[in-house]
Amino acid sequence: MKKTVIAIVGPTAVGKTKLSIEIAKRFEGEIISGDSMQVYKGMDIGTAKVDEREMQGIPHHLIDIKEPNEPYSAADFKNHVQTCIESIDAKGKIPIIVGGSGLYIQSALFDYNFSPAGRDERITKRLEKERVELGVKHLYDRLRVIDPEQAEKIHPNNYRRVIRALEIYEITGVKMSQLQKEQTIESPYNVIFIGLEMERDLLYKRINQRVDKMIKDGLVEEVKSLYEKGYEKYGSMKAIGYKEIVPYLHGKQPFEEAVENLKKNSRRYAKRQYTWFRNKMRISWYSINPDTYQEDFIKILDDLAGLLQDK
Repeated sequence: MKKTVIAIVGPTAVGKTKLSIEIAKRFEGEIISGDSMQVYKGMDIGTAKVDEREMQGIPHHLIDIKEPNEPYSAADFKNHVQTCIESIDAKGKIPIIVGGSGLYIQSALFDYNFSPAGRDERITKRLEKERVELGVKHLYDRLRVIDPEQAEKIHPNNYRRVIRALEIYEITGVKMSQLQKEQTIESPYNVIFIGLEMERDLLYKRINQRVDKMIKDGLVEEVKSLYEKGYEKYGSMKAIGYKEIVPYLHGKQPFEEAVENLKKNSRRYAKRQYTWFRNKMRISWYSINPDTYQEDFIKILDDLAGLLQDK
């Protein structure tokens, strides 16, 4: 029999963490972080990492398992999630994956093959050398010509994914976007997807308030600490919440402008998250309002109880 997994998805700041705790308490679950940045130690405020008080005694997995200078891919995430699901299920509990990193969650819950071409170290080193000498934009522009569909899915600064897409094309002669379309959509699990959405103006207001709280809680000091440890050049520091603060630390941007950029990028990211989940997965969506969280959650919990009985 397939193991049952609950997946809670949606844009940033919509209330996924709060709901996951309620579900875990009611249905004897343990939570797996579905955020690609929360794996990194010391990156707490900028990733809105759940703290001990918020956890309410519920076990959480895949938080603080990597140093910021260590690579972490969707393939790594898939392997870790599968191990967590096996372990949680063996205890007679329900795995609950929670987060907004769409590709990571999709990869973990579906039979997604990450190495159709394997690796070619010679090609990787050559592309890395080009990145250092000519910049990631040079590589990204090449990808836009070769595989515009895949380029649309990748942030121009995410050089690892840019290089991987170029590497696959050079090895196989097949575009990465085409390979992904050929992937199976079958899941080895019985996945119950719960999507949270919120009226746009309300969500954007919550995002702005969250950023203000991050600043108050010490985000600048957190980024400065990571910067002083030499992590600036690593991919983890390209995440929203960190890359906006670095120019301020360099004295290249006023503080107010850095904060406004963080708010703007967070709002744009929320829009991309929502669009991604809408287009990629069959999800039961629930509209949430901050003023009626309790009532909204009761409806979700009741629906979930019926779905779990059917499983």
